Amino acid sequence: MYAILDIETTGGKYNEEGITEIAIYKFDGHKVVDQFISLINPERPIQPFVVNLTGINNKMLRNAPKFYEVAKRIVEITTDCIIVAHNASFDYRILKTEFNRLGFDFERQSLCTVELSQKLIPDQKSYSLGKLVRSLGIAISDRHRATGDAQATVKLFKLLLSKDLEKNILKETVKLETKRKVDDKLLKLIEIVPASTGVYYMHREDGTIIYIGKSKNIKKRVTQHFTNDNRKSKNIQDEVSNVTYEITGSELLALLKENEEIKLNRPKYNRALKRNKFDQALYQFTDEKGYKNLVVKKVDRNKKSITTFTNRQQAKSFMHRWTEEFKLCLKLMDLDSSKGNCFNYSIEKCNGACLLEEPADDYNTRVQELISLNSFEEKSMMIIDRGREIDEQSVILIEEGKFIGIGYFNLNHQINNIDILKSIITPMNHNRDAQHIIQSYVRQHKRLKVVLLNKNKINSEE
Repeated sequence: MYAILDIETTGGKYNEEGITEIAIYKFDGHKVVDQFISLINPERPIQPFVVNLTGINNKMLRNAPKFYEVAKRIVEITTDCIIVAHNASFDYRILKTEFNRLGFDFERQSLCTVELSQKLIPDQKSYSLGKLVRSLGIAISDRHRATGDAQATVKLFKLLLSKDLEKNILKETVKLETKRKVDDKLLKLIEIVPASTGVYYMHREDGTIIYIGKSKNIKKRVTQHFTNDNRKSKNIQDEVSNVTYEITGSELLALLKENEEIKLNRPKYNRALKRNKFDQALYQFTDEKGYKNLVVKKVDRNKKSITTFTNRQQAKSFMHRWTEEFKLCLKLMDLDSSKGNCFNYSIEKCNGACLLEEPADDYNTRVQELISLNSFEEKSMMIIDRGREIDEQSVILIEEGKFIGIGYFNLNHQINNIDILKSIITPMNHNRDAQHIIQSYVRQHKRLKVVLLNKNKINSEE
């Protein structure tokens, strides 16, 4: 299955571009079976030369969805597909960059129709999409727009498939990492680990832990370690003698255990993970008019933050989302620097705090609601997630804003007393990394059950 796509961008410096339009056609080798087409608000200005080339301007994109709003659909339509594009390295890089900004690792195989065409249709004067398809008698409309270029790439790819009779060139062109032959020792280690969510530990012959990792599928991740060709993977392959594991059921618990145990054991090949997992934080201040302002800044260890983010792009995406969800003012969220009212006021999505039309108390109530949902400050609660078995759930305990530990309980066992809850908790260290992991995970997984605690009583749910 193939995901044939084209992306239009804002232009600009390498790795600083944003997507303005995307078109994806899911192709089974014979026909298109699904499609996704959308303009995208890149949250940055479009370069003038790109406007002239594509006809897409900033005004057209004001009400377009932002990337985080279409990311799930892109993941769905490209799952188990090979990405196909004309100059695939560019489109694939742009997609990976956007997903990285959201903290999501987007990995797909890719196939380039430029490279394929050069091998299957040699001696063409030009391999640019427009000139190539015209020379082959393929109609193309809306040149330099995602839909037109993607449709032309679908037709071109059909032609290339028909010319690749032995399918050898297709197989060779697919961008796959070179896989090393896995020796018997590593194969046996792969066999003993489960395809479950949890934490795994790689040991030397003397039992020393040389690497700790977490995964939603331990077997798949260990297999990647043992087949990758990079220097660290090769060193692990040479030194590893045994792999042990602990199933957690919950990815959140796996993240917390990985964070805790890397700090405790300091494995040889986990050095890169000792760095903080975040560098941006959300802060609040009250302006001279009495309105609560929210702003994202680089983490300041001397200041108390509401929550933290992996990077600035992820932070901005959530700020825009919260602005819409709580009907807040773009200016007071540090997202609009224009004079006068903010843009949302002109489309009736802001009640006029930027013009002092909405009373500060009314506005501040909604800001405080946002803060309360995203801050652990002085909160006591338990976060309930899936367990290791069908009849089990996991629990994370937080008391007065501090992470206490993790545990498991049977679904048939009703926990209504904090002393009982504490008796099943395995204590863990509270630190900035653990707090970031929990806040970030809860923010992105709305299905989690959060139960508030009150002294000796478990009294309500969020």
